[in-house]
Amino acid sequence: MPQRILFVCTGNSCRSVMAEGLLQRRLKHVESKLPEAVEVNSAGVFAIEGMSPTKETLAMLQGEGVDFSSHMSRMLTDEMIRQADLIIVMERFHREEILRRVPEADAKVKLLKQLGQTQELAGPEADIPDPIGKPREVYEACFQAIGQGVQQLVQQLVGPS
Repeated sequence: MPQRILFVCTGNSCRSVMAEGLLQRRLKHVESKLPEAVEVNSAGVFAIEGMSPTKETLAMLQGEGVDFSSHMSRMLTDEMIRQADLIIVMERFHREEILRRVPEADAKVKLLKQLGQTQELAGPEADIPDPIGKPREVYEACFQAIGQGVQQLVQQLVGPS
């Protein structure tokens, strides 16, 4: 059975979509080094089902060679939480919401920015803020932070070389 990774943000139209697209793309380059297959999905704690990603999100992914134009937003369900092996969230609030709904998921819910960190991040510095409705520079900073987190995740999935 593949390892199931679920990225979670608020609306499943920006951050979790960026992370899903980037991880899928990067995993293609290291497939032969993975100890097991990986299945990647995303959802939002308050997503409206069936919405397209923002045009900025699609443009940034396209710049990395990732076409996510057919992606449709999904509302996070308790079943998704239970089925995932690893749930990666963008903000502390997302973690709190997941644990409020499924407390036994505690060990598998991680903050994206926390991956690869030796000491625990606290407060707002642990979050990747939502870029929706903000200028392109905010999207770019968000995309860069997500890219760094995804790279840490890829290194963890591949393991020591």
